[in-house]
Amino acid sequence: MTINLRLNGKIHQVEADPGTPLLWVIRDELKMTGTKFGCGVASCGACTVHVDGEPVRSCQTYVGDLEDAEVTTIEAMSEDKTGAAVQQAWLEMDVVQCGYCQSGQIMSAVGLLNSNPSPTAEEIDSYMYGNVCRCATYQRIRAGIQRAAEILEA
Repeated sequence: MTINLRLNGKIHQVEADPGTPLLWVIRDELKMTGTKFGCGVASCGACTVHVDGEPVRSCQTYVGDLEDAEVTTIEAMSEDKTGAAVQQAWLEMDVVQCGYCQSGQIMSAVGLLNSNPSPTAEEIDSYMYGNVCRCATYQRIRAGIQRAAEILEA
């Protein structure tokens, strides 16, 4: 079936079963590999993308449900004011260790800052709870989000 998928501001026609996870369309059909496969059951957050501005797990979001939606991946985050601030903070704070989970961490952090531009440490921890980092850089992730909030406020 041909599905029109609006991804990072462009419409892509993809041949996929409507029940295909968005993650596989992004990675296998569109060859955009910034969104990672982690667990496949929406528990780790590595596959987080935005659908209509909200963070979702692409491994459990079906491409057939997205006909009128705007999907944004990590590849487009530098074009977004909040995304650019988070990426700048990630570099300044040296957040990344292995980097595997970081695209999902950034996508969730952008979602948090879009809904709460000045979160407390507790609010950050609560919001980011579902994003797993095997390297345990949680303190640096929290510091990066706090720094991004400062950048956006300035």
